[in-house]
Amino acid sequence: MERQWSLEESTVVDAPPETVYRLVSDLRNMGRWSPECRSVWVARPPAKAGMRFVGFNRRGPFLWFTVGRVTQARQDREFTFDVGVFGLPIARWGYRFEPEGTGTRVTEFWQDLRIGGGAAKVADALGTVFAGSNPARRIALNRAGMRTTLARIARSAESAVAAEARS
Repeated sequence: MERQWSLEESTVVDAPPETVYRLVSDLRNMGRWSPECRSVWVARPPAKAGMRFVGFNRRGPFLWFTVGRVTQARQDREFTFDVGVFGLPIARWGYRFEPEGTGTRVTEFWQDLRIGGGAAKVADALGTVFAGSNPARRIALNRAGMRTTLARIARSAESAVAAEARS
């Protein structure tokens, strides 16, 4: 099986882009939505381009952390961050927000940054040891995780819109 280096999943959320962006760009929410991320530590929210954070992750018996840096924080349009471990690049994660009808199409995307050379091989090995997934298996885990995350983001955003309408 050939290694897949990127992936996208999307859903339409019944909430405006500004609501969805506000929720997603608060990285502390990722622990509620992602099936692997358990919590995120951010020194001074809200997240802005250049800001660093630490993600604490778990899948089954496997525990690991990542250090991230926000690379794009384009209000209501895109929120992207890179994650790594021990100074090695691992992945780029991001979200795009596009108006669709009365709601928002949210696209979550992932790009593998473990490309070529000895550092990439070390990063692959660390992923197998700490996260319990080799690169060939990672794509299936990410696809399932992205679908779960997007469904949870949709529920949170739609609940936020309903709460605003009641007040």
